[in-house]
Amino acid sequence: MSDTASRRVVRFAGDSGDGIQLQGAQFTNASAMAGHDLATLPDFPAEIRAPQGTRFGVSAFQIQFGGDRVTSPGDAPDVLVALNPAALVVNIPHLEPGALILVDANAFTAQRLKRADLDSNPLEDGRLDPFTVYPIDISDLTVESVKPFGLGSKDAGRCKNFWVLGLVLWMFDQPRTPTINWIERRFASDEAIRDANIAALNAGHAYGETAEIDGTLAQHHVAHAELKAAEYRTITGAEATALGLVAAGELADIDLMFCSYPITPASSLLHHLTGLEDAGVATFQAEDEIAAVCSAIGASFAGKLGVTSSSGPGIALKTEALGLAVATELPLVVVNSQRAGPSTGMPTKTEQSDLYQAVYGRNGDTPIPVVSASTPADTFDTAIEAVRIALRHMTPVIMLTDGYLANASELWPLPDFDAYEAIEHTRPAVGSSGDVFERNPDTQARVWAAPGDEGYVYRVGGIEKDSHTGNISYDPANHQTMTDLRHRKLAQIADFIPEQKLEQGVTGGLAVVAWGSTYGTIYQAVKECITEGLSVAQIHLRHLNPLPSNLGELLTEFETILVPELNAGQLATVLRDQLLVECVQLNQVTGQPFAVKTVKQAIAAHAPQRMQEVNRG
Repeated sequence: MSDTASRRVVRFAGDSGDGIQLQGAQFTNASAMAGHDLATLPDFPAEIRAPQGTRFGVSAFQIQFGGDRVTSPGDAPDVLVALNPAALVVNIPHLEPGALILVDANAFTAQRLKRADLDSNPLEDGRLDPFTVYPIDISDLTVESVKPFGLGSKDAGRCKNFWVLGLVLWMFDQPRTPTINWIERRFASDEAIRDANIAALNAGHAYGETAEIDGTLAQHHVAHAELKAAEYRTITGAEATALGLVAAGELADIDLMFCSYPITPASSLLHHLTGLEDAGVATFQAEDEIAAVCSAIGASFAGKLGVTSSSGPGIALKTEALGLAVATELPLVVVNSQRAGPSTGMPTKTEQSDLYQAVYGRNGDTPIPVVSASTPADTFDTAIEAVRIALRHMTPVIMLTDGYLANASELWPLPDFDAYEAIEHTRPAVGSSGDVFERNPDTQARVWAAPGDEGYVYRVGGIEKDSHTGNISYDPANHQTMTDLRHRKLAQIADFIPEQKLEQGVTGGLAVVAWGSTYGTIYQAVKECITEGLSVAQIHLRHLNPLPSNLGELLTEFETILVPELNAGQLATVLRDQLLVECVQLNQVTGQPFAVKTVKQAIAAHAPQRMQEVNRG
């Protein structure tokens, strides 16, 4: 590892009880305070509490930080911190030769090796020869550093995540103050735990200072990012989604009713929205997924904006009720935090698994608009857009995020809220009266009348309704009219969404077309390939149903279309279905994000050299 670099990648790994996610979050905050751009990848075990020291229980947190624009958590770590044998062997495949590995030498006992299904000690059997390995007696040094505070052996050992954090903060010259401040707030009621964790942090930092004479451990300077003038904070996708929903309620001057049932990785959205009554948000944890979505529909029927969330298995249970929301023409926002499937699948691993489900997955002709977020911070604007569509067109809207977006974090410049346009809706003015099924010809939205609105008594339900009166109708011609109306409503949404633009590059060669959380990796891959002289451009979609009205024409300006997806080819199917576009597919279903090098290899296989480069040759 060189002494200077524009960006660094660090991966913390250990048992799920070692405080790895807390360690990573605190390093992220320190990196932000040091003036670095950053992107993170929390990697949770799927088991709630796997047996300690086993490969199944390994938790990891990866961060890329530095002075260039950082859009992905990085491919290969420059530094791996492994707190036990299982964490080491599980993460070796992520490393490139020359990486620095810091391990807790105290953890490599015969018993620990057996728990990790190892027949030999990786520190001795030669498998780590391609790397620079630095064993440290982390557990012993931690216990020694906290002796003055009288903790039991178990509590003393739990401080090792802060000891390691202190060392890594020293390695990259990051400030300790944000972490110390957090410890003082978090453990304000327990003086001994508070002081012990601070002492462990400082001891790890001091170890780095004294170990520098060895030459293996040294400080490495990382350039500061040249960020535009703004006030920044780190934010996860779940936090940004919650704030976006709150902001949308303010822009529409409508109270939100969030109804949800816990499921990984969607549960954090409920956690962030709970307690925001002062911001016009009510939350309700239902007894199951069906109750959650039906309660949200009931809230919209009563004049609030109903919002519900889940992951793929829960969305499947909500499907019939989504048809009810379409039939009743009520606004509803459904946030789907996708995870690997099918069925229970891999609950804590990321995947773009539910595009088919969102676009096609209902009985009958039941069109629903679909939008997707591209980065953790982008979920803020995507949530506002989802609410805007739902209220403007009186329709349910599905917003796709995923486990990576929900849990990962990045720097977010706080937006100028005054710059956002108000969100219009069709709630009737007090004292007015009229026909509930009179529609805006531009949006096909009906009047959003609620029970108790004087002058707006009407009938609505899940059985097909008469297009003029709302009464139950089995008339064949009327059903055709209503089916056509529902499809026309979806199609006309395209009149209100922006035309699709290139993220980078120019037309003519290869277009890399994608959606969702692959944005950051693809951005970096395309950027590097452009620098290397390839004719490639990036197109990233927020609106997936309907697609932007100019997308088909835009794609005709390219020789080849490459579609990278963390699934078996769902966007490629949608593009063929709706635009008759043939695509080259790049598909991965490992539960992990794409690596930049994987996307670059696919680009290199299909993108021509820029013409000026060819002409000079």
